[in-house]
Amino acid sequence: MNNSITKNKTTFTTQNLVLMALFAAVLCVSAYISIPLPNGSHITALNFVVTLIGLVFAVEQSFFISLVWLLLGAVGVPVFIGGQGGIGYLLGQYGGYSFAFVIIAIVLPIVCKRTYSRIYFTIAAIVSAVFVDLFGTLWIMIIGGINFKAAFIAGFVPFIALDTMKAIVAAFIAPSFRKILNNAID
Repeated sequence: MNNSITKNKTTFTTQNLVLMALFAAVLCVSAYISIPLPNGSHITALNFVVTLIGLVFAVEQSFFISLVWLLLGAVGVPVFIGGQGGIGYLLGQYGGYSFAFVIIAIVLPIVCKRTYSRIYFTIAAIVSAVFVDLFGTLWIMIIGGINFKAAFIAGFVPFIALDTMKAIVAAFIAPSFRKILNNAID
C-alpha cells in the first residue's frame, strides 16, 4: 500500500481537496484538544494529528494540509496552541513547534512512502516526535535567550513521553486510515 491516498496520478482532485480540507480542519481543532501546563505551555493533539497526516497522505497533500493550517494561524485565525493566532505567536517562544510540524508533514511522507511496516513507521514517528520537541526546545532557547538546559527542561522534558506515545499510536493506526481514505475516494 503506497503513501498516497489516491489511486490515480492527480494529487488535487475534488475528492482529495475535500479530504485535505477535512484534515486541515481536524488539524485546526486539534490545537484545542489540550492540557495546559503550569509553565504556560500545553500538551495538545496537534503533533498526533500532524504525524498521522504525514503517515497517511502523500508529501504534496501533507504539506498542503499543514501549510493551510500555518497560513490560517499566521493571518490571525486562532488555530495554534491555546487558541492563539498571528505572526506574533509564530515568532514567539512556542512558534518553533508550529514550524517543526510543517517540516514533519513534509519529511514523514518522504521517509514512509514505502509499503507499511509497523516497526519502520513507528521508528519514523518517534523520531519525528523527538525532532519536533528538539526543534521547539532550540527555538525556545534562541527566542527566550536562555541556556539549553533551561530550554530543554521547559520545551522537551514535559512533552516527550506523551509525544512518543502519540507517535506510536499514529504509526499503528496509519494503515487503517489509509484504507478508509482510499475507500472513501473510490
